[in-house]
Amino acid sequence: MRIISGKARGRTIDAPKGMDTRPTLDRVRESLFNILQRVVFDAEVLDLFSGSGALAFEAISRGARRAVLCDVAREPHSIQVKNAQKLGFEQQCEFMLCDWKHAVAKLYAEGDRFDLIFLDPPYRFQDLTEITQAVCTLLKPDGLVIIEHDSSVAPDVTDLLTLTDQRKYGTAGIRIYVRETEEKDV
Repeated sequence: MRIISGKARGRTIDAPKGMDTRPTLDRVRESLFNILQRVVFDAEVLDLFSGSGALAFEAISRGARRAVLCDVAREPHSIQVKNAQKLGFEQQCEFMLCDWKHAVAKLYAEGDRFDLIFLDPPYRFQDLTEITQAVCTLLKPDGLVIIEHDSSVAPDVTDLLTLTDQRKYGTAGIRIYVRETEEKDV
């Protein structure tokens, strides 16, 4: 895997071995970050289910100010730390080895808020209502939630989010949401 663009363009990063982690393909990241190019610079980023950290590292390479990477498994966590060191991004990264619920609760309690929140859970997670409801508490105004999912099945999300863009790349689907700000009719 490689960083597509920005200050670390062309540099490689490692990915966890095995089938438990599914790294976002280079072409999918390139397309996604072309869509996000206007909002990445100076952004604060949360990468839940971060695996290799490719999404967070791509964001930092393209000018994001800070990234928090969270994964529940030790191997991806260890690889993320090594990748950050390899890229010289360790000062801009915070790493959390815990499940998403603990991460969201801790970040919320500490007052952290994010411009971009990446969710790339295992494809077997199709009902993301609870996760998306929780991460909405961490979004800055006009912040975005970006979900990678199995392209054959649209994930269920909280009604606090409004879909603004969606793309398919083979088996991978990308959906971009903004938090609903207007009162819904009852």
